[in-house]
Amino acid sequence: MITDPALIEKTSFEIIHSEIKTDIPDEYKPVIYRVIHTTADFEYAELTEIHCDALRRGMDALRSGCRIYSDTNMIQAGVNKKLLLQNKCEVYTYIADSQTAEEAATRGVTRSIIGMERACRDSGTKIFIIGNAPTALSVLTSQIKTGLVSPELVIGVPVGFVGAAESKEELQETDAPYIITRGRKGGSTVAVAIFNSILLMMEK
Repeated sequence: MITDPALIEKTSFEIIHSEIKTDIPDEYKPVIYRVIHTTADFEYAELTEIHCDALRRGMDALRSGCRIYSDTNMIQAGVNKKLLLQNKCEVYTYIADSQTAEEAATRGVTRSIIGMERACRDSGTKIFIIGNAPTALSVLTSQIKTGLVSPELVIGVPVGFVGAAESKEELQETDAPYIITRGRKGGSTVAVAIFNSILLMMEK
């Protein structure tokens, strides 16, 4: 059994490369391979769609030291802190904030909706990572369409049976650079894998 973490990852990526059947452009392989590595699900090679400007504009935003909003605490916990600090970036979320909870209860909507509305009012937030709530992605898309926010990158991979697929399709109708997973599949772990892959690509 292999016990060295670096060798485990290297071997895993070699296995993915040898077994994958989908023709993927070289510039997208680091992202899609890492999603497959995280999920052990080769279907993501077909489901993952990357806007032509997504990687370039996302990296430029990170180099500028932007703020990044995530819709879950899990995403905030899972991102590569060392590489974030190197780029003087911050990932934050309002999902567990008391103000968010109070307003959500008053209005009778989800905390994800309130959190995203608050994040969209922050001019320093240039990247949005949505791994859980289709409602959060729908609010962001609506704000993009009305011109209230103009993200440099949206990682839109909410998971679920109600609204997940539709929210991703709505995002594709905007002019925002995006990375999505079509259909129901996705999740916070997928979102983290995508974001961390971009941070790692910036190191090369």
